[in-house]
Amino acid sequence: MIRRYGEAPKFGVQYVHRPGAYAILPRGGSLLLTMQAEPVPEFQLPGGGIDPGESPIAALHREVYEETGWHIAAPRRIGAFRRFTYMPEYGIHAEKVCHIYVARPILQRGPPSEPGHSAVWVETGQALDLLGNPGDAALLEHFCGIHF
Repeated sequence: MIRRYGEAPKFGVQYVHRPGAYAILPRGGSLLLTMQAEPVPEFQLPGGGIDPGESPIAALHREVYEETGWHIAAPRRIGAFRRFTYMPEYGIHAEKVCHIYVARPILQRGPPSEPGHSAVWVETGQALDLLGNPGDAALLEHFCGIHF
């Protein structure tokens, strides 16, 4: 069973299954996050939806590059969680199954190509406070071995 974070599913709402791959990207005591400006400004782990027919690892590489401009290496899956949310950019209610990986950011090729995203380096402890999604924060906390 995959743990749920955030809101419980709402009665009578049809949710679209939306798997995604997201990355914890540590480097020198900091983490690479993405700041998504729309629909609400929010710090997130870089990543996103896995397209039909796409492998989770291919999606992870693509999404991290689109949202940060960085190439990554050696992704290793550390866990997963699910959340129920409304996605205004798609006009759907989604059951997101978020697969979390740890990878090494190895080369920045340019700015993010996805509109409304910025790549931001933050100290690991600060990232726990900044992440807008409690599932992201919980898996980061697990990865770091930090227990408050």
